[in-house]
Amino acid sequence: MMERLDRVRLTRRDMLRLTAGGAGMFMLTASGLAVSSGVSSGGGLYIEAFPTSPLILRPFDEPLPVPAAMGPVPKADVDSWESPPDPANQDFVKGAAPHTHQLWPGKAPVAGFPLPLVYRVDLAVNGHDFTSSTVQPIDSNGRNVVPPGAGNGNPRKLPPSTIYGFNGTFPGPMINFEYTRPALVRFENHLGVDNGFDRQDYGAPNFAFLTHLHNGHTAAESDGNPAQGYVRFSPLGRVDHEAAYEPGEWVDNLYLGYPAGGDDREIQSFFWYHDHVHGHTAANVYKGMVGLMPLYDPKIDRGDETDSRGLRLPGVRTDNPDGSFDVAYDVPLVFYDVALDDGVTPHKDAHNGHGETHPEWWGMSYFRHLPNHGFVGDIFTVNGKAFPVLEVKRRKYRLRFLDASISRIYEFELMRSARGPKAARALGYSGDELQGQYRLPDGERCMRFVQIACEGGLLPKPIARDSFELWPAKRREVVVDFSAYADGTRTQKGEELYLVNTMKMTTGRMWDRPDRAYKVPVMKIVIGDDAPDASVIPAKLRDVPELPAGAMAAVNDKGTVTFELQRGNSKADPEFEWLINGNPFDPPHPAISVKRNSRGVWRIRNGGGGWVHPLHLHMEEHRVLARNGVPAADARHPDDIGKEDVVALDPSEDVVIARQFRTFVGTYVAHCHNLTHEDHAMMFSWEIVP
Repeated sequence: MMERLDRVRLTRRDMLRLTAGGAGMFMLTASGLAVSSGVSSGGGLYIEAFPTSPLILRPFDEPLPVPAAMGPVPKADVDSWESPPDPANQDFVKGAAPHTHQLWPGKAPVAGFPLPLVYRVDLAVNGHDFTSSTVQPIDSNGRNVVPPGAGNGNPRKLPPSTIYGFNGTFPGPMINFEYTRPALVRFENHLGVDNGFDRQDYGAPNFAFLTHLHNGHTAAESDGNPAQGYVRFSPLGRVDHEAAYEPGEWVDNLYLGYPAGGDDREIQSFFWYHDHVHGHTAANVYKGMVGLMPLYDPKIDRGDETDSRGLRLPGVRTDNPDGSFDVAYDVPLVFYDVALDDGVTPHKDAHNGHGETHPEWWGMSYFRHLPNHGFVGDIFTVNGKAFPVLEVKRRKYRLRFLDASISRIYEFELMRSARGPKAARALGYSGDELQGQYRLPDGERCMRFVQIACEGGLLPKPIARDSFELWPAKRREVVVDFSAYADGTRTQKGEELYLVNTMKMTTGRMWDRPDRAYKVPVMKIVIGDDAPDASVIPAKLRDVPELPAGAMAAVNDKGTVTFELQRGNSKADPEFEWLINGNPFDPPHPAISVKRNSRGVWRIRNGGGGWVHPLHLHMEEHRVLARNGVPAADARHPDDIGKEDVVALDPSEDVVIARQFRTFVGTYVAHCHNLTHEDHAMMFSWEIVP
């Protein structure tokens, strides 16, 4: 089988293997230079050929799905369960006694908290439609093609892509959460039933899940991390991907709504939950295991702009009879890139396939576990839909941005256009330049964002921004006033603008060179009617906890605890190429132990090689002290003034952070949130001891 070389990415090591195999490995074809995809019968060559997704013909033709808040299970129903939630019964694992909760409402320091609201989320197989539009099959040159096995190359509908979803949806349910009101979520595995959908060739092979609330201040047993999974399951002989909840098993993850140290300055504002099965986190997340949890502070940010006791950020709250609540004008936006199978691209890497193609999966989601750099798709979606439309009132909105992509980094701007989006192929683009499918050639910035929060919660003060980057797992919350443009001109009903990605990133390694023509419209925004607006953007949002005494001295101290992210090799497994301090993930041997209620200063360093790494640390957020020895914050990272849970590392960058370790004990992890890197195996375990 031969693959066009413009569709294939090879590592230097693989090029040497090919050269050693002889000149016959390469061939000059009518399409250009090609390489055989079957050159290594032993499976040692991981060919990075990615499909060109069919072109969506009617972009910006369906509304943005805006999730409503999920309601808790009525108490009478919970009481009727065979195993209702209980402090002594945290999970059900076949052949094992139940785990227990470290802390339960009624016990200090949450003695005054009520019993938790109980939610139930089933992991289920389902189908998902990324668009309702017809599509045109195309090749990597943007030319119309006939899909394999099809009689013609006419436009057609896409088949549903198979997902493993929380309650069978993508994104999964949204739980609006309020501090001091604990929530318990029972995650139950029903992935053993395929419901008539083809599972394709990715996802945890034992259909397991391990749900992590990113970045909840939670007990280790509710954190959903692979190191704690090892603690729970290794006595049963279940390690690696088997150290997770398999079909028929369940876990009650308890989210107390207790800020770290009982300090209201530690309250956060936007969580998401996702899968964390060791070695298959990327596959399970890409297959749909993503859910949302906006957080509200009952004292200053309860989601109601009419409440004069709070900050009055945009949002109008409606309390529902079941104990849930919805907040209008407060919109979560989940960004996720996907590639769709063209039926001719080989399926081959360390996990799936032997170079075969799957014409029967044409138009369904396509995934590779072990690309050299990371995984990027060529269709950008928002809340599970490609090219959606958000109709807004002429007033201020709170928009919560989440990057749920495997590797892709975005940079967003708001733009107007006189001529509208144009298909990239119609502009003469081909190959990787087709990523995003459409461009906005005459797009011009028209509005600004006012950032009010990052992943660690509200910032000390708002930051006005023309654009902002969004790295994997990071969140940014912004206020946008849709009643006026940046030049002061009032908006009019029916006017259109676009949320545009200007970060060209054709591989998972890092962004390409700046390209002013790269303006990919991701979402259309249509101005609607007037609406009352009692919201404000206060000059001060909140106080930030003080730094540890003497913390800045650690910036230039060579003895500061250091974790360096590196590309390398491991004797443990030839597949492990992403390391920290020269070591792959080793769950039974924590890299560091810290005392509960202690403080620490850590150095996080990118070992180079031209890769970027979003390093996520579980359990508590951190404060950035310095980047490359320069005290935070800088022009590129103005929100370093707040708290974060992901360290965005440029190539060879050195970042020093301060953090604390409060309330709980147990085993946690830190890892690169380029999930390809995490799975192979850029992660370390660490523990909090009494």
